[in-house]
Amino acid sequence: MSPSATRHHQVLIVGGGAAGITTANLLRRQRPQLDVAILEPSEDHYYQPGWTLVGGGVMRVEQTRRSEAALIPKGVSWIRAAATAFDPEHNRLTTSEGETLSYDVLVMATGLQCRWDQIDGLSEALGRNGVCSNYSKDFAPYTWQSIQAFQGGNAVFTMPATPVKCGGAPQKVMYMADDVFKSRSGVGVNSRVIFCTPLRSLFAIPAYARTLQQVVKRRGIEVRFGWDLKAVRGAEQVAVFEVHDADGSVRTEELPFSLLHAVPPMSAPAVVASSPLAGDAPGGWVAADKLTTQHPHFANVFSLGDVAGLPTSKTAGAVRGEAPVTAANVIAFLEGHPLKAQYDGYTVCPLITGYNNVVMAEFDYSQQPISSFLVDPTKERWSMWLMKTKMLPWLYWNRMIKGLPHESRYLKPFAPLIHALRLDYREPAAESNAKAQAAGHC
Repeated sequence: MSPSATRHHQVLIVGGGAAGITTANLLRRQRPQLDVAILEPSEDHYYQPGWTLVGGGVMRVEQTRRSEAALIPKGVSWIRAAATAFDPEHNRLTTSEGETLSYDVLVMATGLQCRWDQIDGLSEALGRNGVCSNYSKDFAPYTWQSIQAFQGGNAVFTMPATPVKCGGAPQKVMYMADDVFKSRSGVGVNSRVIFCTPLRSLFAIPAYARTLQQVVKRRGIEVRFGWDLKAVRGAEQVAVFEVHDADGSVRTEELPFSLLHAVPPMSAPAVVASSPLAGDAPGGWVAADKLTTQHPHFANVFSLGDVAGLPTSKTAGAVRGEAPVTAANVIAFLEGHPLKAQYDGYTVCPLITGYNNVVMAEFDYSQQPISSFLVDPTKERWSMWLMKTKMLPWLYWNRMIKGLPHESRYLKPFAPLIHALRLDYREPAAESNAKAQAAGHC
Protein backbone atom coordinates (compact mmCIF):
# COMPACT_ATOMS: atom_id res chain seq x y z
CA MET A 1 0.00 0.00 0.00
CA SER A 2 1.25 3.43 -0.87
CA PRO A 3 2.55 5.43 2.12
CA SER A 4 0.36 8.39 1.20
CA ALA A 5 -3.27 8.38 0.11
CA THR A 6 -4.20 9.90 -3.22
CA ARG A 7 -7.66 10.98 -2.09
CA HIS A 8 -9.25 11.76 1.26
CA HIS A 9 -12.88 11.94 2.38
CA GLN A 10 -14.46 12.76 5.71
CA VAL A 11 -16.80 9.80 5.41
CA LEU A 12 -16.06 6.89 3.09
CA ILE A 13 -18.92 4.40 2.63
CA VAL A 14 -17.93 1.04 1.15
CA GLY A 15 -20.94 -0.33 -0.68
CA GLY A 16 -23.73 1.33 -2.63
CA GLY A 17 -26.57 -1.04 -1.81
CA ALA A 18 -29.52 -0.38 0.47
CA ALA A 19 -27.36 0.24 3.55
CA GLY A 20 -24.79 2.46 1.87
CA ILE A 21 -27.21 4.66 -0.11
CA THR A 22 -29.57 5.09 2.85
CA THR A 23 -26.74 6.10 5.18
CA ALA A 24 -25.29 8.53 2.64
CA ASN A 25 -28.66 10.23 2.22
CA LEU A 26 -29.16 10.50 5.98
CA LEU A 27 -25.70 12.02 6.45
CA ARG A 28 -26.20 14.58 3.72
CA ARG A 29 -29.65 15.54 4.96
CA GLN A 30 -28.37 16.14 8.48
CA ARG A 31 -25.00 17.66 7.57
CA PRO A 32 -25.07 18.97 3.97
CA GLN A 33 -21.50 20.20 4.30
CA LEU A 34 -20.08 16.71 4.97
CA ASP A 35 -17.65 15.31 2.42
CA VAL A 36 -19.12 11.87 1.75
CA ALA A 37 -18.01 9.31 -0.83
CA ILE A 38 -19.43 5.91 -1.82
CA LEU A 39 -17.14 3.18 -3.12
CA GLU A 40 -19.25 0.94 -5.37
CA PRO A 41 -18.31 -0.77 -8.65
CA SER A 42 -21.80 -1.76 -9.88
CA GLU A 43 -23.77 0.28 -12.39
CA ASP A 44 -27.04 -1.29 -11.26
CA HIS A 45 -28.82 -1.24 -7.90
CA TYR A 46 -31.31 -4.01 -7.12
CA TYR A 47 -34.25 -4.25 -4.75
CA GLN A 48 -33.23 -7.72 -3.66
CA PRO A 49 -36.33 -8.48 -1.53
CA GLY A 50 -38.17 -8.47 -4.85
CA TRP A 51 -36.29 -11.51 -6.15
CA THR A 52 -38.56 -13.83 -4.14
CA LEU A 53 -41.49 -12.31 -6.00
CA VAL A 54 -39.62 -12.75 -9.29
CA GLY A 55 -39.20 -16.43 -8.48
CA GLY A 56 -42.91 -16.63 -7.69
CA GLY A 57 -43.97 -14.99 -10.96
CA VAL A 58 -45.33 -11.85 -9.27
CA MET A 59 -42.63 -9.44 -10.43
CA ARG A 60 -40.16 -9.21 -13.31
CA VAL A 61 -36.47 -8.90 -12.47
CA GLU A 62 -36.32 -5.64 -14.45
CA GLN A 63 -38.74 -4.13 -11.93
CA THR A 64 -36.16 -4.64 -9.18
CA ARG A 65 -33.41 -2.71 -10.97
CA ARG A 66 -32.49 0.97 -10.93
CA SER A 67 -29.44 2.82 -12.19
CA GLU A 68 -26.88 3.29 -9.42
CA ALA A 69 -26.04 6.74 -10.79
CA ALA A 70 -29.64 7.85 -10.31
CA LEU A 71 -29.56 6.85 -6.62
CA ILE A 72 -26.25 8.41 -5.53
CA PRO A 73 -27.25 11.39 -3.35
CA LYS A 74 -26.54 14.86 -4.66
CA GLY A 75 -23.19 16.08 -3.37
CA VAL A 76 -21.88 12.57 -2.67
CA SER A 77 -18.84 11.40 -4.64
CA TRP A 78 -19.24 8.07 -6.41
CA ILE A 79 -16.00 6.11 -6.74
CA ARG A 80 -16.70 3.34 -9.24
CA ALA A 81 -14.40 0.66 -7.89
CA ALA A 82 -14.29 -2.09 -5.29
CA ALA A 83 -12.21 -2.33 -2.12
CA THR A 84 -9.29 -4.76 -2.41
CA ALA A 85 -7.57 -4.22 0.97
CA PHE A 86 -8.31 -2.47 4.27
CA ASP A 87 -5.75 -0.78 6.52
CA PRO A 88 -7.79 0.55 9.44
CA GLU A 89 -4.66 1.16 11.51
CA HIS A 90 -3.80 3.96 9.07
CA ASN A 91 -7.37 4.95 8.10
CA ARG A 92 -7.09 3.92 4.48
CA LEU A 93 -7.93 1.29 1.90
CA THR A 94 -6.97 0.37 -1.63
CA THR A 95 -9.33 -0.03 -4.58
CA SER A 96 -9.55 -2.29 -7.61
CA GLU A 97 -8.32 0.67 -9.65
CA GLY A 98 -5.09 0.74 -7.65
CA GLU A 99 -6.03 3.93 -5.83
CA THR A 100 -5.43 4.53 -2.13
CA LEU A 101 -8.22 6.29 -0.23
CA SER A 102 -8.06 7.71 3.27
CA TYR A 103 -10.90 8.75 5.54
CA ASP A 104 -11.89 10.23 8.87
CA VAL A 105 -14.74 7.71 9.22
CA LEU A 106 -15.26 4.45 7.39
CA VAL A 107 -18.76 2.98 7.01
CA MET A 108 -18.81 -0.67 5.99
CA ALA A 109 -21.89 -1.59 3.92
CA THR A 110 -20.51 -4.09 1.42
CA GLY A 111 -23.30 -6.64 1.74
CA LEU A 112 -22.50 -10.35 1.74
CA GLN A 113 -21.42 -12.97 -0.77
CA CYS A 114 -23.23 -16.14 -1.77
CA ARG A 115 -20.87 -19.10 -1.47
CA TRP A 116 -22.15 -21.21 -4.34
CA ASP A 117 -18.74 -22.89 -4.37
CA GLN A 118 -19.33 -24.47 -0.97
CA ILE A 119 -21.96 -26.82 -2.43
CA ASP A 120 -20.20 -29.18 -4.81
CA GLY A 121 -21.64 -28.99 -8.32
CA LEU A 122 -24.18 -26.25 -7.60
CA SER A 123 -22.59 -23.51 -9.70
CA GLU A 124 -22.52 -25.80 -12.74
CA ALA A 125 -26.06 -27.06 -12.15
CA LEU A 126 -27.85 -23.73 -11.77
CA GLY A 127 -30.20 -22.71 -14.52
CA ARG A 128 -30.91 -26.17 -15.94
CA ASN A 129 -32.47 -29.49 -14.98
CA GLY A 130 -34.79 -27.77 -12.51
CA VAL A 131 -31.96 -26.38 -10.32
CA CYS A 132 -32.79 -22.79 -9.39
CA SER A 133 -32.25 -20.11 -6.73
CA ASN A 134 -33.84 -16.77 -5.94
CA TYR A 135 -30.58 -15.63 -4.37
CA SER A 136 -29.29 -14.46 -7.75
CA LYS A 137 -30.88 -12.01 -10.16
CA ASP A 138 -29.57 -14.21 -12.97
CA PHE A 139 -31.41 -17.31 -11.79
CA ALA A 140 -34.55 -16.00 -10.01
CA PRO A 141 -36.47 -15.91 -13.34
CA TYR A 142 -35.53 -19.56 -13.86
CA THR A 143 -37.19 -20.39 -10.54
CA TRP A 144 -40.52 -19.30 -11.98
CA GLN A 145 -39.83 -21.19 -15.21
CA SER A 146 -39.06 -24.32 -13.19
CA ILE A 147 -42.23 -23.98 -11.11
CA GLN A 148 -44.31 -23.60 -14.26
CA ALA A 149 -42.60 -26.53 -15.96
CA PHE A 150 -42.88 -28.85 -12.95
CA GLN A 151 -44.78 -32.01 -13.88
CA GLY A 152 -44.57 -33.86 -10.58
CA GLY A 153 -42.06 -35.62 -8.38
CA ASN A 154 -39.92 -34.20 -5.59
CA ALA A 155 -39.76 -30.42 -5.27
CA VAL A 156 -36.90 -29.84 -2.81
CA PHE A 157 -36.21 -26.51 -1.09
CA THR A 158 -33.08 -26.01 1.03
CA MET A 159 -31.65 -23.77 3.75
CA PRO A 160 -27.93 -23.48 4.68
CA ALA A 161 -26.42 -23.52 8.16
CA THR A 162 -24.99 -20.00 7.86
CA PRO A 163 -26.76 -16.69 8.40
CA VAL A 164 -28.44 -15.73 5.13
CA LYS A 165 -30.03 -12.71 3.51
CA CYS A 166 -33.61 -12.86 4.81
CA GLY A 167 -33.73 -16.32 6.31
CA GLY A 168 -37.45 -16.58 5.60
CA ALA A 169 -36.93 -16.40 1.84
CA PRO A 170 -36.05 -20.10 1.37
CA GLN A 171 -39.54 -20.97 2.60
CA LYS A 172 -41.46 -18.16 0.89
CA VAL A 173 -40.89 -19.50 -2.61
CA MET A 174 -41.78 -22.99 -1.42
CA TYR A 175 -45.24 -21.94 -0.30
CA MET A 176 -45.91 -20.10 -3.55
CA ALA A 177 -44.70 -23.11 -5.55
CA ASP A 178 -46.96 -25.39 -3.54
CA ASP A 179 -49.92 -23.14 -4.41
CA VAL A 180 -49.09 -23.50 -8.10
CA PHE A 181 -48.70 -27.27 -7.84
CA LYS A 182 -52.00 -27.65 -5.99
CA SER A 183 -53.80 -25.51 -8.55
CA ARG A 184 -52.79 -28.09 -11.17
CA SER A 185 -53.69 -31.16 -9.12
CA GLY A 186 -56.69 -31.80 -11.31
CA VAL A 187 -54.51 -32.18 -14.40
CA GLY A 188 -52.10 -34.72 -13.03
CA VAL A 189 -49.34 -32.85 -11.14
CA ASN A 190 -48.45 -35.16 -8.27
CA SER A 191 -45.95 -33.26 -6.16
CA ARG A 192 -44.01 -34.07 -3.02
CA VAL A 193 -42.74 -30.82 -1.48
CA ILE A 194 -39.77 -31.26 0.86
CA PHE A 195 -38.00 -28.59 2.94
CA CYS A 196 -34.48 -29.54 4.03
CA THR A 197 -32.79 -27.43 6.71
CA PRO A 198 -29.75 -28.02 8.94
CA LEU A 199 -31.55 -26.07 11.67
CA ARG A 200 -33.93 -27.53 14.25
CA SER A 201 -36.75 -25.05 13.79
CA LEU A 202 -38.58 -23.38 10.92
CA PHE A 203 -37.94 -19.96 12.44
CA ALA A 204 -35.78 -18.55 15.21
CA ILE A 205 -38.69 -16.88 17.01
CA PRO A 206 -40.88 -19.60 18.62
CA ALA A 207 -44.19 -17.80 18.03
CA TYR A 208 -43.50 -17.45 14.30
CA ALA A 209 -42.12 -20.99 14.14
CA ARG A 210 -45.44 -22.29 15.48
CA THR A 211 -47.31 -20.43 12.74
CA LEU A 212 -45.06 -21.91 10.07
CA GLN A 213 -45.46 -25.38 11.56
CA GLN A 214 -49.20 -24.97 11.07
CA VAL A 215 -48.61 -23.85 7.48
CA VAL A 216 -46.48 -26.86 6.52
CA LYS A 217 -48.88 -29.23 8.29
CA ARG A 218 -51.85 -27.73 6.48
CA ARG A 219 -50.08 -28.02 3.16
CA GLY A 220 -48.68 -31.50 3.74
CA ILE A 221 -45.10 -30.31 3.24
CA GLU A 222 -42.41 -32.68 4.51
CA VAL A 223 -39.80 -30.96 6.71
CA ARG A 224 -36.42 -32.58 7.30
CA PHE A 225 -34.47 -30.99 10.14
CA GLY A 226 -30.71 -31.49 10.32
CA TRP A 227 -30.38 -31.86 6.52
CA ASP A 228 -27.53 -29.76 5.05
CA LEU A 229 -27.09 -29.64 1.26
CA LYS A 230 -23.52 -30.56 0.31
CA ALA A 231 -23.58 -31.47 -3.39
CA VAL A 232 -25.78 -31.35 -6.48
CA ARG A 233 -25.55 -33.73 -9.42
CA GLY A 234 -27.60 -31.66 -11.81
CA ALA A 235 -27.75 -33.93 -14.83
CA GLU A 236 -28.88 -36.83 -12.62
CA GLN A 237 -31.23 -34.54 -10.64
CA VAL A 238 -29.84 -35.78 -7.32
CA ALA A 239 -29.13 -33.67 -4.21
CA VAL A 240 -26.65 -34.94 -1.62
CA PHE A 241 -27.15 -34.02 2.04
CA GLU A 242 -25.14 -34.35 5.22
CA VAL A 243 -27.71 -35.37 7.81
CA HIS A 244 -27.20 -34.61 11.50
CA ASP A 245 -29.60 -36.73 13.52
CA ALA A 246 -30.90 -35.74 16.93
CA ASP A 247 -28.77 -38.44 18.56
CA GLY A 248 -25.58 -36.80 17.25
CA SER A 249 -24.90 -39.26 14.44
CA VAL A 250 -24.01 -38.01 10.96
CA ARG A 251 -24.81 -39.72 7.67
CA THR A 252 -25.06 -38.97 3.96
CA GLU A 253 -28.37 -39.11 2.08
CA GLU A 254 -29.16 -38.72 -1.60
CA LEU A 255 -32.50 -37.21 -2.60
CA PRO A 256 -33.78 -37.25 -6.20
CA PHE A 257 -35.61 -34.16 -7.39
CA SER A 258 -37.55 -32.75 -10.28
CA LEU A 259 -37.11 -29.22 -8.91
CA LEU A 260 -34.42 -28.03 -6.51
CA HIS A 261 -34.44 -24.52 -5.06
CA ALA A 262 -30.98 -24.28 -3.51
CA VAL A 263 -29.89 -21.59 -1.05
CA PRO A 264 -26.09 -21.33 -0.78
CA PRO A 265 -24.10 -20.68 2.40
CA MET A 266 -23.28 -17.00 2.82
CA SER A 267 -20.43 -15.00 4.34
CA ALA A 268 -18.85 -11.58 4.34
CA PRO A 269 -16.94 -10.78 1.13
CA ALA A 270 -13.45 -12.31 1.17
CA VAL A 271 -11.73 -8.92 1.29
CA VAL A 272 -13.65 -8.15 4.49
CA ALA A 273 -13.31 -11.57 6.09
CA SER A 274 -9.53 -11.48 5.66
CA SER A 275 -9.16 -7.93 7.02
CA PRO A 276 -8.57 -6.62 10.56
CA LEU A 277 -12.20 -5.46 10.53
CA ALA A 278 -13.61 -8.99 10.74
CA GLY A 279 -14.84 -10.27 14.08
CA ASP A 280 -14.19 -13.66 15.62
CA ALA A 281 -17.50 -15.27 14.64
CA PRO A 282 -17.60 -17.61 11.62
CA GLY A 283 -18.41 -15.85 8.36
CA GLY A 284 -15.98 -12.96 8.62
CA TRP A 285 -18.66 -10.38 9.43
CA VAL A 286 -17.44 -6.92 10.50
CA ALA A 287 -17.22 -6.66 14.28
CA ALA A 288 -19.70 -4.10 15.60
CA ASP A 289 -21.26 -2.96 18.84
CA LYS A 290 -24.87 -4.14 18.62
CA LEU A 291 -26.24 -0.84 19.93
CA THR A 292 -24.04 1.81 18.26
CA THR A 293 -22.77 -0.18 15.20
CA GLN A 294 -19.24 1.08 16.04
CA HIS A 295 -16.27 -1.25 15.63
CA PRO A 296 -14.89 -2.42 19.00
CA HIS A 297 -11.23 -1.84 18.02
CA PHE A 298 -11.36 0.94 15.42
CA ALA A 299 -13.49 3.76 16.79
CA ASN A 300 -13.85 5.52 13.43
CA VAL A 301 -15.31 2.45 11.72
CA PHE A 302 -19.03 1.69 11.66
CA SER A 303 -20.93 -1.07 9.86
CA LEU A 304 -24.50 -1.94 8.95
CA GLY A 305 -26.50 -4.10 6.62
CA ASP A 306 -25.67 -7.67 5.68
CA VAL A 307 -21.91 -7.38 6.34
CA ALA A 308 -22.30 -6.20 9.93
CA GLY A 309 -21.82 -8.72 12.70
CA LEU A 310 -24.98 -7.65 14.49
CA PRO A 311 -27.15 -10.26 16.24
CA THR A 312 -30.18 -9.57 14.09
CA SER A 313 -31.51 -10.63 10.70
CA LYS A 314 -29.90 -9.57 7.45
CA THR A 315 -32.87 -7.81 5.86
CA ALA A 316 -33.78 -4.44 4.36
CA GLY A 317 -36.03 -4.07 7.40
CA ALA A 318 -32.96 -4.22 9.62
CA VAL A 319 -31.24 -1.54 7.52
CA ARG A 320 -34.23 0.71 8.12
CA GLY A 321 -33.38 0.64 11.83
CA GLU A 322 -29.59 0.49 11.55
CA ALA A 323 -29.04 3.37 9.13
CA PRO A 324 -30.44 6.25 11.26
CA VAL A 325 -28.41 5.03 14.25
CA THR A 326 -25.24 4.67 12.20
CA ALA A 327 -25.64 8.10 10.59
CA ALA A 328 -26.30 9.78 13.94
CA ASN A 329 -23.29 8.13 15.54
CA VAL A 330 -20.99 8.94 12.62
CA ILE A 331 -21.92 12.60 13.00
CA ALA A 332 -21.47 12.44 16.77
CA PHE A 333 -18.03 10.87 16.34
CA LEU A 334 -16.92 13.51 13.85
CA GLU A 335 -18.12 16.29 16.15
CA GLY A 336 -16.56 14.78 19.25
CA HIS A 337 -19.81 13.94 21.01
CA PRO A 338 -20.84 10.73 22.81
CA LEU A 339 -22.56 8.11 20.68
CA LYS A 340 -26.09 8.35 22.02
CA ALA A 341 -28.06 6.75 19.20
CA GLN A 342 -28.82 3.06 19.83
CA TYR A 343 -30.19 0.33 17.60
CA ASP A 344 -32.64 -2.00 19.34
CA GLY A 345 -32.24 -4.80 16.81
CA TYR A 346 -35.62 -4.16 15.17
CA THR A 347 -36.17 -5.99 11.93
CA VAL A 348 -39.08 -7.21 9.86
CA CYS A 349 -39.32 -10.26 7.65
CA PRO A 350 -42.51 -10.55 5.57
CA LEU A 351 -43.06 -14.32 5.55
CA ILE A 352 -45.01 -15.18 2.41
CA THR A 353 -47.05 -18.28 3.25
CA GLY A 354 -48.77 -18.45 -0.14
CA TYR A 355 -50.20 -16.14 -2.76
CA ASN A 356 -52.28 -13.51 -0.92
CA ASN A 357 -50.98 -14.42 2.55
CA VAL A 358 -48.10 -12.97 4.56
CA VAL A 359 -47.03 -13.14 8.20
CA MET A 360 -45.37 -9.78 8.89
CA ALA A 361 -42.73 -11.09 11.31
CA GLU A 362 -41.36 -8.20 13.36
CA PHE A 363 -38.97 -8.58 16.29
CA ASP A 364 -35.95 -6.99 17.93
CA TYR A 365 -32.99 -8.00 20.11
CA SER A 366 -35.42 -9.48 22.62
CA GLN A 367 -36.16 -12.15 19.98
CA GLN A 368 -39.87 -11.69 20.68
CA PRO A 369 -42.74 -10.87 18.30
CA ILE A 370 -43.80 -7.23 18.10
CA SER A 371 -46.14 -5.41 15.73
CA SER A 372 -46.14 -1.96 14.16
CA PHE A 373 -49.59 -2.57 12.68
CA LEU A 374 -51.54 -2.95 15.93
CA VAL A 375 -52.54 -6.53 15.03
CA ASP A 376 -51.29 -9.95 16.07
CA PRO A 377 -48.13 -10.32 13.92
CA THR A 378 -48.14 -14.12 14.06
CA LYS A 379 -51.25 -14.38 11.87
CA GLU A 380 -51.37 -14.79 8.10
CA ARG A 381 -53.02 -11.75 6.50
CA TRP A 382 -54.03 -10.65 3.01
CA SER A 383 -53.37 -7.04 4.03
CA MET A 384 -49.73 -7.93 4.70
CA TRP A 385 -49.53 -9.50 1.22
CA LEU A 386 -50.50 -6.11 -0.19
CA MET A 387 -47.89 -4.50 2.05
CA LYS A 388 -45.19 -6.91 0.82
CA THR A 389 -46.01 -6.76 -2.88
CA LYS A 390 -47.16 -3.14 -3.30
CA MET A 391 -46.18 -0.87 -0.41
CA LEU A 392 -42.74 -2.14 0.60
CA PRO A 393 -41.18 -1.77 -2.89
CA TRP A 394 -42.61 1.76 -3.12
CA LEU A 395 -41.35 2.64 0.36
CA TYR A 396 -37.91 1.29 -0.50
CA TRP A 397 -37.42 3.38 -3.63
CA ASN A 398 -39.24 6.52 -2.50
CA ARG A 399 -38.64 6.75 1.25
CA MET A 400 -36.07 4.45 2.82
CA ILE A 401 -33.02 4.76 0.59
CA LYS A 402 -33.68 8.49 0.24
CA GLY A 403 -33.26 8.84 3.98
CA LEU A 404 -36.88 9.87 4.47
CA PRO A 405 -39.18 8.66 7.25
CA HIS A 406 -41.78 6.09 6.20
CA GLU A 407 -44.54 8.21 7.74
CA SER A 408 -46.01 11.05 5.70
CA ARG A 409 -45.43 14.61 6.89
CA TYR A 410 -48.94 14.56 8.30
CA LEU A 411 -48.33 11.43 10.39
CA LYS A 412 -44.74 12.25 11.41
CA PRO A 413 -45.76 14.22 14.56
CA PHE A 414 -47.60 11.10 15.75
CA ALA A 415 -44.70 8.72 15.11
CA PRO A 416 -43.64 8.51 18.79
CA LEU A 417 -47.21 7.64 19.79
CA ILE A 418 -47.48 5.00 17.03
CA HIS A 419 -44.21 3.46 18.20
CA ALA A 420 -45.34 3.51 21.81
CA LEU A 421 -48.55 1.71 20.85
CA ARG A 422 -46.67 -0.99 18.96
CA LEU A 423 -48.11 -4.22 20.27
CA ASP A 424 -45.82 -6.51 22.21
CA TYR A 425 -46.33 -10.25 22.07
CA ARG A 426 -43.57 -11.28 24.44
CA GLU A 427 -43.50 -14.82 25.73
CA PRO A 428 -42.06 -16.20 28.97
CA ALA A 429 -38.27 -16.33 28.82
CA ALA A 430 -38.31 -20.12 29.07
CA GLU A 431 -40.16 -20.34 25.75
CA SER A 432 -37.71 -18.10 23.92
CA ASN A 433 -35.06 -20.79 23.69
CA ALA A 434 -33.95 -20.01 20.15
CA LYS A 435 -32.10 -16.77 20.91
CA ALA A 436 -28.60 -18.20 20.60
CA GLN A 437 -29.26 -19.84 17.23
CA ALA A 438 -31.28 -16.90 15.95
CA ALA A 439 -28.41 -14.47 15.34
CA GLY A 440 -28.39 -13.65 11.67
CA HIS A 441 -31.45 -15.72 10.82
CA CYS A 442 -34.67 -14.05 9.76
